Amino acid sequence: MPSPLPVKNGVGPTRLRVPTSGPWATIAEYVVARFDHLDADDLFRRFDAGEIVGADGRPIGRGTTLSAHRFVWYYRDLPVEEPVPFDEEILHVDDDLVVIDKPHFLPTTPGGRYLRESALVRLRTRLDNPDLTPIHRLDRATAGLVMFSARPATRGAYQSLFEKRRVVKVYEAVSALPPGWDPDAPALAGRAVPVVYRSHIEARRGELRVVVDDSREPNSETLIEVRGAGSSASGRAVLHTILRPHTGRMHQLRVHLAALGIGILGDSWYPELLPEAPDDHALPLQLLARELEFTDPLSGLPRRFVTRRTLDEAPASGR
Repeated sequence: MPSPLPVKNGVGPTRLRVPTSGPWATIAEYVVARFDHLDADDLFRRFDAGEIVGADGRPIGRGTTLSAHRFVWYYRDLPVEEPVPFDEEILHVDDDLVVIDKPHFLPTTPGGRYLRESALVRLRTRLDNPDLTPIHRLDRATAGLVMFSARPATRGAYQSLFEKRRVVKVYEAVSALPPGWDPDAPALAGRAVPVVYRSHIEARRGELRVVVDDSREPNSETLIEVRGAGSSASGRAVLHTILRPHTGRMHQLRVHLAALGIGILGDSWYPELLPEAPDDHALPLQLLARELEFTDPLSGLPRRFVTRRTLDEAPASGR
């Protein structure tokens, strides 16, 4: 559904669904009840100021009846954000496609306490292009390659590449070296490497972590290869893996490596959910989106992008 409001300072408007019935006589009353943690007088003021609009772009007054609109749009009040002290690098720009190298800790899109401090808002401002939209996403904790559509006319062509699994994705990760590691007969959880790991992963609304259900048919698959093992620059004994996901489930790589006994260094969610804590810039999640390769749907030519970033805990010595 197209928004009646344009992107403003790199941030798009928010859309809110309005119920068709309920104990509220007006849309304004519903909004005040829906956001009861906000000041009611200020919300009513926003209606009076014409800051809440319907699908036609016209302001909705505080007396507008509940059933008059199914959706309303508005701009969120932008909070004061602590800057993410790492910069994205633009690797490619053309009329249709933008590819960046995203740092750890920077979200791909606005969400939660991050609005302006997201790759999308930074790029819209930096490139002066409100039409930029991510074609796929990386977790905030993951670094590496992210592709953005530069204009709506060709967006679907690139999105379909991911939907039809026509993009070859390669990641790399660093984990603590598992006990009893034998470089001459490498194995993970008793399986000789390379390992093809499959499981059923389900993302449930309201839950931070995904749920793994071993009783159901697998819906996720990752090929895991070992690149090396040894000591990192910080002195940790580590295992460096290359990951080739066949599917793109939420947290798939983190879950699969944790299941094999090699949870990724810096991961506070898998295999165990640790108490929330400030970002540890000294040990970001050691997961990197390393390569993207596909046939361009517009030109028919092969394309391949490779990150310029590295993982700090990759082995500096050993084999």
